[in-house]
This record gives sequence, C-alpha cells and structure tokens, in this order.
Amino acid sequence: MIKPVQNTVMHSYPGMVALVTVSVDGKENVMAAGWHSYISYDPPIYGVAIGRERYTHGLIKEAGVFGINFVPFERARFIQQTGVYSGEHTNKFDAGDMEFFSGSLSVPILKEAYVAYECKTIDVNSYGDHDWFVGEIVQCHRDEERFLENGLPDFQKLTIPLYVGRSTYTSVNKMSEFHTFHITEEE
Repeated sequence: MIKPVQNTVMHSYPGMVALVTVSVDGKENVMAAGWHSYISYDPPIYGVAIGRERYTHGLIKEAGVFGINFVPFERARFIQQTGVYSGEHTNKFDAGDMEFFSGSLSVPILKEAYVAYECKTIDVNSYGDHDWFVGEIVQCHRDEERFLENGLPDFQKLTIPLYVGRSTYTSVNKMSEFHTFHITEEE
C-alpha cells in the first residue's frame, strides 16, 4: 500500500537519457541529461534541465545553441561516462571513442545517434538547483535505416537504452513486449 514518506522520491525512471552537446571556441562537450522533454510540436521546441555547477551549463549559455542526441543501447557505457566525467578536465568524445560532425548550428552531432536535434536557445529559467534551457529545434537528424515507414523504431535494427537509476541501464529491443491500444472516446 502506498503511504507518505519523509524524503522526496524522484521517480521518473526508467527513462531515456539525452546526450547534450555544445561547442564554444573549439571546445566541444557532451553531457548526459535525464531530465529533458519536448515542449512544443509547432514550432518544434525542446527543453533540458542542466545543473548550474555543470561545465556544460556555462558553455551553452555562451554558445546560445545546443544539440540533443540519442544513441543506441550499445553505447550505454558512453552515456554513463558523459554523466560522470567533467568536460572541463576530460575530452569525453576521445574517452568514449565517439565521433561527431558539426551541425548547421556548429553543435556536435554524434555519428552514432539514431536521432539528434540542433537547438537554438530561446529561453532559460531557473528552477531549484537546475536551469531549464529551452531551444527551438532548427534541424533534425535521423538514421532512417533504424525506423519503420510509420515512424516507429525498427527494433530489429535498434535497441534503445533506458536509464533505471544508480548507473544501471536496461533496453527496449526486439524481445520487448509491445501492445497497441486503439481507444476512442465513445468506449
């Protein structure tokens, strides 16, 4: 039975981790972010929460642009590394053997990403110990080979990592059980 507890319970996992990328004056960085979301479809807007003490925070404030990247489960270790190492002291791309190219906004786009967005910062708001960076998506990238014609992931070709918590990941893959529900208001 559910009951009140003394401590805050931060339960939003398992969930996808976004890899946030930025480049300023030849300094490229990537960090893992568990708190992120679409905000609007038209225009396309995406937001990500970044702690003010993070190295990436200052870089995005300076650049005014950022990338959002999603990589397959095979790169879960890289996701974890980008959340542990500081880009101030470590080149995370080299440490994780991750290649990228420069997108139209000069943000790093991970070559192994199955989806990536280039975002131009349109707003930043402070909430508690994080700032919420809001960006208009000006360019989308997608590995078409990993998606079906209906736009859903092709789980024969893509395994999606989900962060469970405490440095632990699981996956959504061809062995996962899927159910489609077609419900109408008349029911």
